[in-house]
Amino acid sequence: MTTAHVHPVPGLAELLTVTAALLAVTAYLLAALRLRRRGDAWPLARDASFTAGGTALAYAVLATLPGGPFTAHMVQHLIVGMAAPLLLVLARPLTLALRALPPGRVRRRLLSVAHSRPAAWLVFPPIAALLNIGGLWVLYRTPLLATAQHQPLAHAAVHAHVLTAGLLFTFAVCQLDPLRRRWNLTWRGATLLATGSAHAVLAKSLYATPPPGTAYTAADLHTGAQLMYYGGDLAELALAAALAAQWYGRGHQAGQPARTRQRATKRFA
Repeated sequence: MTTAHVHPVPGLAELLTVTAALLAVTAYLLAALRLRRRGDAWPLARDASFTAGGTALAYAVLATLPGGPFTAHMVQHLIVGMAAPLLLVLARPLTLALRALPPGRVRRRLLSVAHSRPAAWLVFPPIAALLNIGGLWVLYRTPLLATAQHQPLAHAAVHAHVLTAGLLFTFAVCQLDPLRRRWNLTWRGATLLATGSAHAVLAKSLYATPPPGTAYTAADLHTGAQLMYYGGDLAELALAAALAAQWYGRGHQAGQPARTRQRATKRFA
């Protein structure tokens, strides 16, 4: 993910990202339609969330974003690495795929991957957080950002990492889809808090010192760093709200008779 203003013509990474986003949204909507046609319930709000996430992702990589070069880059970072992953994960795409696929090899393979040991470690909240925030520290506190601005391959790799790490971290914190093991709210809440602190410290450091090898103006650097600081807070508050909703829902279910809980689980799984 590099500065949008540097690439007036979409590059390979941008075209691949937009194509993947459009295909994913189309596949999601078709799967949701399949469920409804056979009489299964699937909330329209999840369709809207996934479509908004895919659209935001396409917009972030194609549009000419506002502000100076670093500010525009940071707008792109917030959308690609935080806002779009949150919208996509809240739509529970894995749950939808498992319910829409007919019984057979593809469905069994997808479920085996979701329940595999490597997948379980990748969604262990501290590991997902390390891949996410650790990658950002490497991007902004080494010459990687300056390199990615001039090397298409490095640009594509950074772009893919920011999106993938954002999805993985959001998936690990929310844990809405079926997993091998669901980590409790304490693990996820503590990880979210620690990651938010590391994100805020990184934003403050960018306010004072630009990434190595770059030459942004002071005003542009300060605006971009402030955007990272406050925009990150908003995304983390949204994740905290998702955790709070799960905590409230579990407390409410714990107060229900066992038969009622079983009916609710079947209805919303």
